[in-house]
Amino acid sequence: MNMNKNQKQSVENNMYPIDKQDSYKLIHAQLKSLLENETNVIPNLANTSALLNLALSEINWVGFYLIKNGELLLGPFQGNPACIHIPIGKGVCGAAVSQGKTQLIPDVHAFPGHIACDSESNSEIVIPIFVDNTVIGVLDIDSPVFDRFDEIDREGLEEVVRILVVGCEWINYYENKKVQDEF
Repeated sequence: MNMNKNQKQSVENNMYPIDKQDSYKLIHAQLKSLLENETNVIPNLANTSALLNLALSEINWVGFYLIKNGELLLGPFQGNPACIHIPIGKGVCGAAVSQGKTQLIPDVHAFPGHIACDSESNSEIVIPIFVDNTVIGVLDIDSPVFDRFDEIDREGLEEVVRILVVGCEWINYYENKKVQDEF
């Protein structure tokens, strides 16, 4: 049987239910467990990107960008080397920040101003991270499959971000204006 890398990942990774909603329930439970007794932002973002990379099929990049000095700066991720700096308002990640809403893009090549960090990416979902009603970063996930992400992914990943916001100490960093200076 000839399978591509993503199909092999799906077959080999039978720990996660095939049903997306059930899979996200498991991801949410695992993330809460990972965050127990650890509130430091960077290790929690690193573990979250590793968890999502393991759990989600047909993706080729997952990670975080945090705002520093008025732009998005690359944070913890899983995948190929990525763009380090992204201007706010540029590309899918920058649009998520400037618009303050999740970007679910079925074909990145049709997105005006798309920044191609990985030429194999064909679809993308970006979820803004809000602390005190201010976007401080994004969760970004790319796929080599067109139209990979749907409303179930949007809801599941927005919950991942909510869990992170509650489970990390960055609220304190943000209140003290440290989050953008210490990263």
